[in-house]
Amino acid sequence: MRTELFAGCSSSVAAVAGAGEAVDLQAEYARSAVQAILDELERDLVGMQPVKTAIREIAAFLLIDRTRRKLGMTSEAPGLHMSFTGKPGTGKTTVALRMASILHRLGYIQKGHMIAASRTDLTGGRTGQVIDKAVGGVLFIDEAYYLHQAAGERDQTSEVIETLLQAMENRRGEFVVIVAGYKDRMARFFDANPGLASRIDNHVAFPDYTDEELFAIGALMLARQQYRLGAAAEEAFRRYIERCTRLTYFANARSIRNAIDEFRKRQANRLFARMGEPLAVVDLMTIEAADILASRIFKAYL
Repeated sequence: MRTELFAGCSSSVAAVAGAGEAVDLQAEYARSAVQAILDELERDLVGMQPVKTAIREIAAFLLIDRTRRKLGMTSEAPGLHMSFTGKPGTGKTTVALRMASILHRLGYIQKGHMIAASRTDLTGGRTGQVIDKAVGGVLFIDEAYYLHQAAGERDQTSEVIETLLQAMENRRGEFVVIVAGYKDRMARFFDANPGLASRIDNHVAFPDYTDEELFAIGALMLARQQYRLGAAAEEAFRRYIERCTRLTYFANARSIRNAIDEFRKRQANRLFARMGEPLAVVDLMTIEAADILASRIFKAYL
């Protein structure tokens, strides 16, 4: 039986046109222009090596699948729907946008756009309309577990999930679904909705940023807006991050972005109070330690 099985495989391989010819995978990769998207992801996302590795592995698999199909090889269509799990502010939306571009450049979706939808966007009979907008691209549903509600609201949310499952089956290849949220809540959501879970083939876990990575993210955000940290402000910012990460509502890069907005406001008010005094350009660029140490988080620790 084993010999017969492999004999059949050999026959199948021989049937592929040009089976003995070399394949220029580097040329296929260059034609896809996926490298530019992966480079953007590397540049825009500080740290997150496990996530970047997972996305590169998915891209490599799809590139090989595309190459095989070009040569007429038969295989099952790859599963494209995904689950991104992690806390807020870990880059899930950013990666979903890049994933849409990768899928488009490899020819798995026609347009490459992304439609972000919440429970509110999908309930009330609007699921079909949102899916129509997502056709040709990616439908990104953050905090997807809110689609599974208690008995009093189950009719609406069940309708959403049923409509979504039907579209994922009947309109296969027309759009890709990426669901996202906290890891533990997503696990319970999948347990309660096995039909959806069975259609999600790719799972990517987004870890929390380290304190050093958060500092680098903050410095990058400031530099992009032509701000800089004064010498004493660097230490104050590190202390701020150390305390901020202990808070239950801390949201990684999102919290750092909000903090920087507060620092900028304090800097502006500090400079405004010096009205009439000469200011240097560097003054307009510099966040000082006082702009950070005035944060409520330091008062809470007094």
